[in-house]
Amino acid sequence: MWKLAYAASVVLLSTGIIFAQERQDPPEILKKQTDAKQVLSSWFGKKKTGADSITKKPSTISTLPSAGFNPSVGLSVGITSTAGLVFGDPRITTMSVLNTNAYLSTKGLLQFEAKNNIFTNDDLYNIQGNVQVGKTVALDYGVGTGSRARGEQGFSFDGLPLSNNNEVMTLSYSYIKFSERVYRRIAKNLLFGAGVIFNIYNDIDNEGKLGVNTRAHNYRYSVNHGFPTGGYTNNGLLLNLEYNSRDHINRPYEGMFADVVLRTNETWMGSNRRATQLRTEVRKYWGLSKVNKEHVLAFWFWGSFLLNGDLPYLELPGTGSDQTNRLGRGYTIGRFKGQNFAYTEAEYRFPLSKNKLFSGVVFANAQTSSAQRNLNDVNLGEYVEPGGGVGLRILFNKYTRSNLCIDYGVGTYGAKGIFIGLNEVF
Repeated sequence: MWKLAYAASVVLLSTGIIFAQERQDPPEILKKQTDAKQVLSSWFGKKKTGADSITKKPSTISTLPSAGFNPSVGLSVGITSTAGLVFGDPRITTMSVLNTNAYLSTKGLLQFEAKNNIFTNDDLYNIQGNVQVGKTVALDYGVGTGSRARGEQGFSFDGLPLSNNNEVMTLSYSYIKFSERVYRRIAKNLLFGAGVIFNIYNDIDNEGKLGVNTRAHNYRYSVNHGFPTGGYTNNGLLLNLEYNSRDHINRPYEGMFADVVLRTNETWMGSNRRATQLRTEVRKYWGLSKVNKEHVLAFWFWGSFLLNGDLPYLELPGTGSDQTNRLGRGYTIGRFKGQNFAYTEAEYRFPLSKNKLFSGVVFANAQTSSAQRNLNDVNLGEYVEPGGGVGLRILFNKYTRSNLCIDYGVGTYGAKGIFIGLNEVF
């Protein structure tokens, strides 16, 4: 599934972007760098010297308009706001981040989202939360990998095809999502956390207002697995163990991030069915040059495994199921999914300009899922769907290492497209 924050994020004279901030790079390093904010300032205002740009306190508030179009959802416009605050000694405390965004389309689709990533003094506690309310639409290709959609070949923009495909079903629904997790540092770079999650789906329509379509993937899956076809609830408890030694959150040059999440969906909390999932994520970064730290080899693994019970259709993990919906460049969001899902990606990052304004990436990925399709079991690893591509990076805010990312990706079955986002994909 996807959020309506699809298509191009049109960056228009933003005051500065801070999605998460570590201690910034030394002034002697920043002085040699040029970011998009400086370029825009030189075009539309007084040109600042390198010294001015370093000594002036960077903005911690930003506003970004966005726009996109697709025949299924119409014209979409939205706005995103981000604020950064420090709740402790700024020398030892990571900046906390508050994000809000809202989107509205001409076909009545909408979304509101608010996120918090709060750090207490000396990063002893980390509180991460998310609230989403909206009405959206998803392209539905069914479950499992190794399944071709006839007529699928076509170009997509930021995970959403530019034209409708009669062989692919659309799935509209309303939703309310809430999650909150609290982490505590228990050792250097190691945190333990717990939390709750509530996901409610209503008004599921995979019949196009034409009556019940028994061929629809959500309908057939829900009937076979004992879920209501028009809406369901998936609420549960979370236990997390996280390791983070990255030198920066937005654009790491070195270090590692690992997260293990045990989720139990409980009927006493309102879930239609009980289930236990294990979700794992590993990101590793190797610096390839001591002279130029922008040469980086990065690796990403993301996996979700159903240990017992059952999941409703819209909760199945798959392409774009990571927190920022950017997993699986080369394919539309939701292209592959299943009760078990695994994804891996490698990326080489390198500078293109001496002032660090432009840099590039080359990436390759693969994803696989397990599912029951046409009464036959598709096992994890039985079919692997590869992808790959190249990308351009524009340094947007050197104080926070924030990048504007523009990628061209390709996949199997003729899948290809352009993917745009803020900050590195992983």
